[in-house]
Amino acid sequence: MSLFVCPICHSPLKPATDTWRCDGSVHPKKTSHPFDVARQGYINLLPVQQKKSKMPGDSQHSIEARKRFLQAGHYQPLQMLICEQMTGLLRALNEAKDNNAYNNSASDINWLDIGCGEGYYTQAMAQTGMDALIAADISKPAIVSLAKASKVAGQLWYQHDKDAQGTASTAPIYPLVTSAAHLPLRSNSVAGISSIFSPILPAAFAEVLQEDGYLIIAKPDIDHLTSVRNALFEEVRAHDSDKFLVELAPYFTLLHTHQVSTTLNLSTSALDDLLTMTPYAYRARIDKRQALLTTSQDQPFETTAKFVIYVLQKRVGSLNS
Repeated sequence: MSLFVCPICHSPLKPATDTWRCDGSVHPKKTSHPFDVARQGYINLLPVQQKKSKMPGDSQHSIEARKRFLQAGHYQPLQMLICEQMTGLLRALNEAKDNNAYNNSASDINWLDIGCGEGYYTQAMAQTGMDALIAADISKPAIVSLAKASKVAGQLWYQHDKDAQGTASTAPIYPLVTSAAHLPLRSNSVAGISSIFSPILPAAFAEVLQEDGYLIIAKPDIDHLTSVRNALFEEVRAHDSDKFLVELAPYFTLLHTHQVSTTLNLSTSALDDLLTMTPYAYRARIDKRQALLTTSQDQPFETTAKFVIYVLQKRVGSLNS
């Protein structure tokens, strides 16, 4: 049974190294739709009718800034905590699979990283124990960046090799340009979803998650980057990190939360990248931004990044309630 479905007609979609093609079985005229694999290794499954702008999602400029900032290790404590939580969940799923108690009709344990961006968290997630990792983002520049890095690392789905025992050190990554509201995945096909600073769509997530599947959400905590926001804005509102939990409640049960913080001492270039990769890039006045950057020229600018991680589980029968 195919993991993927056509974004146009919802027929089963079969991966291939050159062109993904649906079988047209759900289309009224049995039309088959092709989707070429880009030379970088990603697949564009975002039809024109699902776009709200010509270039949706993060820009190339924002992606490059985020790559530099994250690769410098500023948010590594968050990356480590996310992977630690995923490892625990996946260990339990793999034990259930070994004991023939796995709750999914498919044998593979698939994970969806929605709003994956350029892949800083995604590539670390691939080492936590799933069978396949679907990396999805509406930003084409972000997915191109992820696909390039994954290809160099030999992590793309068509490059994936297993050892003599049939195991692999990392999961194959499927980089997809797609909309979170129209996921090209079969119902009940993934064991887990991660949403790191990305939109939360309860019904869409519950649709593709298997029964008892897991959802990991990372958000800024209440005092995240307070000194940055104080410098940029006249009025600073605290982050309302858990406001989305009410919307999730009909579909998911909150299992536990985790918090992590890290002190940052940022050079002017690192601070500039931080501002560029966040909504502050367009919400803050130019003069306020420039004044903040000036303060970091003589000595590093200090701020504290604070995050909260929510681990939830899909309610049995939630889509029928």
